[in-house]
Amino acid sequence: MKRNITSLLAMMIMVMCGTTLRAQDAAAALLKKVKAKLETVNTYEANGQMKTNVSFIKVPDSKITVYFKKPGKFRIKKENGISIMPKSAGGLNPGTLLSSENYTAVAAGTSKVADKPVTIVKLLPLDEKSDVVVSTLYIDEKETVIRKAVTTTRSGGTYEIEMSYGKFTSWGLPDKVVFLFNTKDYKLPKGITFDYDTGEKPATNASDKDQKGKVEITYTNYIINKGIPDNIFQ
Repeated sequence: MKRNITSLLAMMIMVMCGTTLRAQDAAAALLKKVKAKLETVNTYEANGQMKTNVSFIKVPDSKITVYFKKPGKFRIKKENGISIMPKSAGGLNPGTLLSSENYTAVAAGTSKVADKPVTIVKLLPLDEKSDVVVSTLYIDEKETVIRKAVTTTRSGGTYEIEMSYGKFTSWGLPDKVVFLFNTKDYKLPKGITFDYDTGEKPATNASDKDQKGKVEITYTNYIINKGIPDNIFQ
């Protein structure tokens, strides 16, 4: 009797291990498809509208032009006022989320984002010195695009990115990006600097910094793979 129970437990463990391995393989294969789509974009120039909602910073809505060049050059130019210039592309460019392969992918079930079914995959960095602790991606398998990403970092807290797609889905490029962060823990995307017309930062208080912040970019068009000179990023 004891031998039968032991054999049954062994079989159950083997089945569970096999199921886990298949899930991990499926997650890795899905990430590969998403990355392959994003890698078809060598450069893009995009026009759009940016809205910033941070209680302690008064930022008017503005028209922007966004430039990207592989592997990681990214810049946002505004018409006037405050300018956002991410040196490392932050989380505002979807390709940045999968720019490294130095991580372990862990399958984490399924869910829905904006009524779209998604597969959840967690990325655990292999580098102990990585600023990123974990990234959770919500991937639309049908369209092979990332619809949402939640990233926890050591230096900047947790931030969330939501992406909506339309006519540029085949390139893996969103029509709209919403960047959400906790103003108490987060310093805005790493590498982003604000240049104020007056040269001075607006006054802040502790209660303001306990709130959520949001940067929203809606793209009107993309010019893809037509080349961009390096001096654009200087």
